[in-house]
Amino acid sequence: MVQTIRIEAEARELAGKGAARATRRQGLVPAVIYGAKEEATLIALDPRDVMKEMHKGGWQSHLYEVAIKGGATVRTLMRDVQFHPLKDTPLHVDFQRLAPGQLIRVKVPLVFLNEATNPGVKEGGVINAVYRELEVLSDPDQVPEHFEIDLADFGIGHSFHWDDVKDKAGAKPVQAGNFVVASIAPPKVVEEEIIVAPVAAAAAPAKGKAAKGKK
Repeated sequence: MVQTIRIEAEARELAGKGAARATRRQGLVPAVIYGAKEEATLIALDPRDVMKEMHKGGWQSHLYEVAIKGGATVRTLMRDVQFHPLKDTPLHVDFQRLAPGQLIRVKVPLVFLNEATNPGVKEGGVINAVYRELEVLSDPDQVPEHFEIDLADFGIGHSFHWDDVKDKAGAKPVQAGNFVVASIAPPKVVEEEIIVAPVAAAAAPAKGKAAKGKK
């Protein structure tokens, strides 16, 4: 299941640049929740909560339950964060409200099973992972922790496609078709570089010796 994070918020009444600046002067970050055919909800966030999510990474694939003080808790995705060009502090956050039954776009890690016992690997082949994670559309309550590819008894040259992924839990790939996700590549041949040392030129006779031999 995709990670769900609760984030506290305060309601805002006024929209516009002036109101947003006033919110920032109060030490808060203006934000908005939109979507699901409902009116936009104006909120304000603690900048420390925003930066905490930025430092975590993967925030675009998390679900956020935005708890509005004195109001409702809204299930959302964080879609955009605008930063000050010099101070690197958050200026505004956009959340997308999730409608019932709506699929979300997330990236799911890809895991390879039985790599150590794979015949191709034993022969010196290497796993060529075209993707380390797959971007899919999924029910937010059924997002797999990871996808699996079973390498099993396949040899060098075999390719694995989207159809080979196990336990998709209804997820649909963003990319069209039965695309390649990995293959077993042949071992790399390292050519030895032979360096030939240049033959030293015959030493020329010293000027003194040459002059001595002449009469």
